[in-house]
Amino acid sequence: MTRRRSPARLVTTLAGMALAAVLGLCGYAVVTGGGTGGAGAFDGSAVATPGTTTGVAPATPGARDAGVPSAAEARTLLAGLPVKGSAPKTGYDRVADFGEAWLDVDGNGCDTRDDILARDLTGVVRRGSCTVVSGTLDDPYTGTRIAFERGVDTSARVQIDHVVPLMDAWRTGAQGLSQEAREHLANDPLNLVAVDGPTNQQKGAGDAATWLPPAKAYRCTYAARQVAVKSAYGLWVVPAERAALERILAAC
Repeated sequence: MTRRRSPARLVTTLAGMALAAVLGLCGYAVVTGGGTGGAGAFDGSAVATPGTTTGVAPATPGARDAGVPSAAEARTLLAGLPVKGSAPKTGYDRVADFGEAWLDVDGNGCDTRDDILARDLTGVVRRGSCTVVSGTLDDPYTGTRIAFERGVDTSARVQIDHVVPLMDAWRTGAQGLSQEAREHLANDPLNLVAVDGPTNQQKGAGDAATWLPPAKAYRCTYAARQVAVKSAYGLWVVPAERAALERILAAC
């Protein structure tokens, strides 16, 4: 899939070649999971529409968790998920299987990373119509506030987490999805959250049985989000994962 770039975006890309490795790390380093039953499940509706002029964009209250089911709804969805063992990761290649970071699957002209930054940060400042250069993140995983500034030494402070890691998705059914569906999974706003970079790296490819956000206040939403993604993409849960999700959602 080739992403079209406006002249301004192309200039930004060429000027930012030195940032490529870092920006790849900022979020796609955890491209280890996420899923939907098929390509039609993704419509980009949870992504805030970026502005068309350079400046400070207003925040959209609740946009980050729009579309996340309630705990009761998530319990119902979880009860319907198949329970199986984890498939081998043989042949897994996150770029070949889930697409390059980051695509523009919703066709709004901006890549997914900038879409999610624009959705989840407040006081967003853009360069052109898409590129988020600064803003403030109220990190749901740690409960801390992080000042984001785009740059070689600063971009990695805020990363985009795949709530269902792509590696986990691959091992719980994504191998059977089409390439288009997997690319949608990797760029689905429901499965993406801007978070504290170091915390994101600690998570790795862990499922709910091995890793949860340190901020307990967000765990219900986190668990509901994982269940919603797995249900939408036709993925399964492993026994320990299901037990962990049931425990979390029962307390919500």
